[in-house]
Amino acid sequence: MKSSPCIVVSLVLGLTRFSQGVVLTAGINKTTEQQPEYRPEGPLVLCKFLPREFVDCDEPTDLKGNKTAKEETGKGCVKFGGSRYEDVEKTKVECNVLPDIECYGSRTFVREGVPCIKYSGHYFTITLLYSILLGFLGMDRFCLGHTGTAVGKLLTLGGIGVWWVVDVILLVMNSLQPEDGSNWNPYV
Repeated sequence: MKSSPCIVVSLVLGLTRFSQGVVLTAGINKTTEQQPEYRPEGPLVLCKFLPREFVDCDEPTDLKGNKTAKEETGKGCVKFGGSRYEDVEKTKVECNVLPDIECYGSRTFVREGVPCIKYSGHYFTITLLYSILLGFLGMDRFCLGHTGTAVGKLLTLGGIGVWWVVDVILLVMNSLQPEDGSNWNPYV
């Protein structure tokens, strides 16, 4: 049985790589030694510093107001939402680096400072247009989930116009928010 020169060369290369600490199994290189020391000036970024597009992070856990659970676990959201930066709670979530991304360090890590925000499809621009054009029928309040006041606004034709104008002003001043406590969707 004749062996081709390619097989002999690949066997020799495989043996030299094995002696250098790299094991070839089914075409995949797996290192048996520790990773070299991290070089900040090198091409690889620490995995925990990768941008959001390159990692898959869990959604923040809703603790539904349970402050003791947050103190015990150290992560999770007691409340969601908030109009101002200071009002938004921050938490920790577990993240995994996407499969084809190369980085240095552990591919699973905890990211801190993730905002406790949820979006449920409420758009500020569309709600403002509803308020201006159909606010006298309570359409803006129906869209935001305020059904009780929306029916009252519908039956009184926008409080004979007064409630209609007040709601437009409340929307512009960001005082009229979705009923479920979610934030405005950032796109249109």
